[in-house]
Amino acid sequence: MSAFATIRRPATFAVAIAATVGLAACGGGRERPQADMAAAQVTTIGVNSYLWRAALDALSFAPLLQADSNGGVIVSDWYANPSNPGERVKVTVTILDSDLRADALRVAASRQVNQSGSWVDAPVQAATVQRLEDIILTKARELRREAVS
Repeated sequence: MSAFATIRRPATFAVAIAATVGLAACGGGRERPQADMAAAQVTTIGVNSYLWRAALDALSFAPLLQADSNGGVIVSDWYANPSNPGERVKVTVTILDSDLRADALRVAASRQVNQSGSWVDAPVQAATVQRLEDIILTKARELRREAVS
């Protein structure tokens, strides 16, 4: 009795043979494609690099909890200005696109004030968020101008 006769599931055997024949036909005597080593060594980020660098620069005053260049998210930890220790802020910057555009940037801020030893959420002025967006966009444009010239 042959080795093939001991297989109890003829359907499984047929699938295995078809897969083996199919894989053997793929080779066709051709060489395997070579990996492009130059492409493998290129490092890029998933968002606009000028906005990314400008946002990191703008948030350099605060410790960072997260910086994901592929997703374009930067999250700062709570930061209290030494001259005003009763107030702290946390900033999240999201870069939404690979183009250097104003609508490719979103800034959100949270603010807390210390009341009787506990931190309580407080409103953030819209002008504060707008000012931080303007700082990042201005810096990103400067970085781009420096790179082009």
